Amino acid sequence: MELPLSRYQNVSLDQIQCTCRFPFSFPDPELSGYCFSFSRRKWRHPFSRVKCSSAEQELRPRPKPKPSRFDVGTGTRKRNPGICSQIEKLVLHKRYPEALELFEILEYEGRFEVGSSTYDALVSACIGLRSVRAVKRVFNYMVSTGFEPESYLRNRVLLMHVKCGMMIDARKMFDEMPERDFVSWTTMIAGLVDSGDYVEALQLFLAMWEEYSDGESRLFATVIRASAGLGLVSVGRQLHSCALKMGLGEDIFVSCTLIDMYSKCGSIEDAQFVFDEMPKKTTVGWNSIIAGYALHGYSEEALCMYYQMRDAGVKMDHFTFSIILRICTRLASIAHAKEAHAGLIRHGFGLDIVASTTLVDFYSKWGRVEDARRVFDRMPEKNVISWNALIAGYGNHGCGEEAVEVFELMIREGMKPNHVTFLAVLSACSYSGLSELGWEIFQSMTREYNTKPRPMHYTCMIELLGREGSLDEAFALIRSAPFKPTVNMWAALLTACRVHQNFELGRFAAEKLYGMEPEKLSNYIVLLNIYNSSGKTKEAAEVVHTLKRKGLKMLLACTWIEINKQSHAFLSGDKSHAQTEEIYQKLETLMLEISKRGYVPEDKHMLPDVDEREAQLPFYHSEKLAIAFGLINTPEWMPLQMVQSHRICNDCHNAIKLITLATRREIVFRDASRFHHFKDGSCSCGDYW
Repeated sequence: MELPLSRYQNVSLDQIQCTCRFPFSFPDPELSGYCFSFSRRKWRHPFSRVKCSSAEQELRPRPKPKPSRFDVGTGTRKRNPGICSQIEKLVLHKRYPEALELFEILEYEGRFEVGSSTYDALVSACIGLRSVRAVKRVFNYMVSTGFEPESYLRNRVLLMHVKCGMMIDARKMFDEMPERDFVSWTTMIAGLVDSGDYVEALQLFLAMWEEYSDGESRLFATVIRASAGLGLVSVGRQLHSCALKMGLGEDIFVSCTLIDMYSKCGSIEDAQFVFDEMPKKTTVGWNSIIAGYALHGYSEEALCMYYQMRDAGVKMDHFTFSIILRICTRLASIAHAKEAHAGLIRHGFGLDIVASTTLVDFYSKWGRVEDARRVFDRMPEKNVISWNALIAGYGNHGCGEEAVEVFELMIREGMKPNHVTFLAVLSACSYSGLSELGWEIFQSMTREYNTKPRPMHYTCMIELLGREGSLDEAFALIRSAPFKPTVNMWAALLTACRVHQNFELGRFAAEKLYGMEPEKLSNYIVLLNIYNSSGKTKEAAEVVHTLKRKGLKMLLACTWIEINKQSHAFLSGDKSHAQTEEIYQKLETLMLEISKRGYVPEDKHMLPDVDEREAQLPFYHSEKLAIAFGLINTPEWMPLQMVQSHRICNDCHNAIKLITLATRREIVFRDASRFHHFKDGSCSCGDYW
């Protein structure tokens, strides 16, 4: 449930008294049951007053009280120290399945007395296996034999339910506990946060605070995570203030969680302040602030923090390198990525599954599929994310058959595909025009893998039909989908209409998009281009009037290219670069060369990201300027990698294909639509994007 931040901004820090009370509440009607006030009674025995009286109900005499599920039974039971000792030894050596198999003997007999140490071992086995069935077996035996655990074991049993995701049972057990200590509260609160029930976690924390008025660093770190999950920076600030008053301001756990909370709530300045105040900056602290900058798109600042971390001599872990590699993917920075790859190996994480998967993702996205495959093949263990990254990498660069081969290999090796796997392989089939294979895999989702197709899978099939020109079938698929058509589904149909110049159906799809996202500028531009191309000047004029009335204006497209770890940005007709004269001379030479190969500038465009000024400067679009700069400043054997803020226009797309023929260079472009791998006069998108 999303809670609007504005509702809680009126809570000032001055309201927090020295006793660290939290005078805030959720005014949302849907959350009216969650009151964050301390006027309620203490929860010592919350259900002790709930009784059934025969006099009141006038039914039948009250039955004799049933013993508590933890009460000691009246019958005598035999001890079997041999079996219990063996169970404890097996658990000590982490042989959990064997320990639970041995426990079956006790279950079968049902009359053996089991001690606390054995139950403690069985709890560890259940947690280690995350087995709901095992939890029920152990707990039912405990109840059926009338065993009454002491406080420590009660908390362990509660933890067992929490760790295995049995939150309803855990909450019931927590409410029925005759005595709850600090560990009981923190276990339950942490379980609620881990399960995403942030509101109830905060409510329980405040109820606990009324009883104890005390806390420790890990508890505060947990409830701060809850405020981050809700996106409530005001609540997070109050928790921060209370932690400071309790002397936890310099605690590592609290500081790192605060950095994460402020970052996720959009206050990166506060996150930086907390980081700067840390007396000892740990690996987790550095990772948190780097991830915070990356989360908000401050990629250069994140890289800067990474180098500060390196210069400070702080030990890096595989998460550090994974974050940096993701930033390099965004920036198209091969040099930084190679450096991070070397650091991975140097620090002993060369075979780490998380870092290696990130490497596969980076190399495959930026056209180095062979490097990605080498990293993938060297991985001693692979998870479904690793397979997905490689399949998507092949698909992004038009290697649909290879993507399908990897998918089939994944199945043969016993790895179960998930919905992301099917999205990757269906996208690969769509990009490469593998219609039969695509439909076969799409139909197998439900038939063989019990995976219900989602809107994104339908979008792939609409693109597949659109590539073939089967626009009526694509439209029929949208109408027959078992859910409301999404923006991406209509956008896929619109792309097909643009490519095949079906203006009537394209206008219908564009109007649908306009209705679903009325504030998105690109939808107006698409609709404007559709109207202009179909000769509907009156409707086009209305769109222009709407744009002016709303004050919407398309920003100029910008293209980035990195040379020697330095990022260079270009706008259309840009003359601000230090090498402007060389760039324009090189571009004129290129235009002359590709003109000999049949290049003719286009005077019309049907893409959403071309504005009027750029239409007048076809020779000097940002893409062409960045390519000319890259050709000047890199050796002849080096591929060029670039990032575009908008979708690449038809004119530049055609020009780049011819430039790769004239220069024998590979050019990899990531635009707002997808990756384009230009090589030997063709593009991996198959001229469909």
